[in-house]
Amino acid sequence: MTFHAVLVANRGEIARRIFTTCRRRGLATVAVFSDPDADSPHVREADSAVRLPGSTPTDTYLRGDLIIAAAHRAGADAIHPGYGFLAENAGFARAVQEAGLTWIGPDPAAIEVMGSKIESKRRMAAAGLSVLDLLEPDAVTEAELPVLVKASAGGGGRGMRIVRTLTELPAAVASAAREAGAAFGDPTVFCERYLDEGHHIEVQIMADAHGTVWALGERECSLQRRHQKVIEEAPAPLVERIGGDLRERLLAAGRQAAAAVGYRGAGTVEFIAAGNGDFWFLEMNTRLQVEHPVTECVTGTDVVGLQLDVAAGRRLSGAEPAMTGYAVEARLYAESPADDWRPETGTVVTFDVPGVTARFERASLDGLRLDSGVVDGSVVGTHYDGMLAKVIAYASTREAAARQLAAALRRSRVHGVATNRDLLVASLLHPQFLAGTAGTGFYTAHPPAELTAGTGLDPALGALVAALSDAALVPLLARGFRNIPVGYRSRIYTAGDTEIEVRYRFGRDGLEVAGRDDVALVDAGADAVVLDLDGVRRRWTVGRFADRVVVDGPQGSLELRRVPRFTDPSAQLPAGALVAPMPGTVVRTDVRIGEAVVAGQALIWLEAMKMEHVVRAPADGTVTELPVPLGRQVSQGTPLAVVTTDG
Repeated sequence: MTFHAVLVANRGEIARRIFTTCRRRGLATVAVFSDPDADSPHVREADSAVRLPGSTPTDTYLRGDLIIAAAHRAGADAIHPGYGFLAENAGFARAVQEAGLTWIGPDPAAIEVMGSKIESKRRMAAAGLSVLDLLEPDAVTEAELPVLVKASAGGGGRGMRIVRTLTELPAAVASAAREAGAAFGDPTVFCERYLDEGHHIEVQIMADAHGTVWALGERECSLQRRHQKVIEEAPAPLVERIGGDLRERLLAAGRQAAAAVGYRGAGTVEFIAAGNGDFWFLEMNTRLQVEHPVTECVTGTDVVGLQLDVAAGRRLSGAEPAMTGYAVEARLYAESPADDWRPETGTVVTFDVPGVTARFERASLDGLRLDSGVVDGSVVGTHYDGMLAKVIAYASTREAAARQLAAALRRSRVHGVATNRDLLVASLLHPQFLAGTAGTGFYTAHPPAELTAGTGLDPALGALVAALSDAALVPLLARGFRNIPVGYRSRIYTAGDTEIEVRYRFGRDGLEVAGRDDVALVDAGADAVVLDLDGVRRRWTVGRFADRVVVDGPQGSLELRRVPRFTDPSAQLPAGALVAPMPGTVVRTDVRIGEAVVAGQALIWLEAMKMEHVVRAPADGTVTELPVPLGRQVSQGTPLAVVTTDG
């Protein structure tokens, strides 16, 4: 069969990635978009685009009927689902085929079997693969702990909870079911044994309709937060370290899983492995994976191109591609890792990653690839995942790839939203990661605040750079230059919750900074500052938006807020007020007014970006206000409760 125009039933980075291959193949491209995405890059880059009225996924990207109607209206004769949303929805796949369109994905029957984690485990066990036993949540015993509560449908870490005591199991099951129902429309959950120091290994599968099944190497994705992958790589360091026939057995198991369900197209067979190389089948993702770029780098393939070939009925020809070199991918998120991975929203004022050699396609050796869904001016909202970009380094050695990636991230300029960039750099350079021994418990053993402590740009130095740059915006005399000694000028900034005062003056001998004598000013402008620090010249660039100043340099980035000389009393919150850390919906409240609470106690659950986030009591006290009712949508900073401290 042939097709000429492809509609991508998705958004952001993955839509742009698929469009790249389609354009290279001479295929027309069609985008769909929700109202918040009307000006997104994927919409501007498509040959044509169709609006899906509404803002939420339920009203837009999860409306298969609207997407199929959009394809007919725009003249598309094929649909690629990307990942997430309807990518693993067998009903949508059938509807696409029944509408006379080409479905660029596996057969609906395979999606149905493998899309259910419960059914796929049963099918794989029957096919001879080792699986972790299914445990009914209400039958878990003390001896089986710890367990992982998992949603049967979907992926992306949603509907998953680690449980270590029987007393916390009922609440974890209820929360996971609620989250799974909201994200996938299916609240079914189950339990399985949890390996604290396991390794997440997966095999990329590509199968055609003529009986050929390729295993395009393996990946390791052990560094995860909230069961979502953060750093991925190929080949897997665990497999490299153990050697022997482990890779051969893993790839064979991947092919065996695909063959057992007559699979066609791209898919990923996921395994959990112990440190000794024993491994068990976890699930199969019947779609393109977020981390497919690392496989493309090391195998020299275009996985999306192979999807198009298979959907058109072509054979997979030639030898099964083997891996060469090492690729490491980091997911750059709008989030605050030290604040319990809190999602961040806002406008991306500046987005610049240096040294990029390829975008949305395979990088050459020692190259850097960028797959991004945002550009300068893009808005990160609450309705969709907060991933800004994937940055991928490809090199001849694993350490070279990791260090190249860390250097690129450190020098990136991302202004307007908080990101996990510093955590990614610290993770990539951590001795355990460089040694290839990091498992799925890495961030439990090394919390984000601990990993990033002492890294990045010194706040006091960053504030000095900001003050000198701000001063350069006004005429020389207004900056305080005098021929006779005068008092210091003062500027105040905050970095997070820390207030920093900078005291400086320009005298006959140049810059004088209160409290330090190792600084000499080389040059200061509105966009850049050069200082001599104890005989070493260093340069920083400076960006501004709203009341913020962002200082970027080789040591990292620092965002500062200018503190006004006078504050509005009406803007101050009452003592003990707990505010919404991000826009979202209040889905659960566990306390009442007048109830005594203890520090750290979970009080309110907020749903944002399809995941639940807990707001906890800051100290022992009594709940005196609960101003927001259940089900209410709130903006960031909205007071949710007031806890009055005792005494």
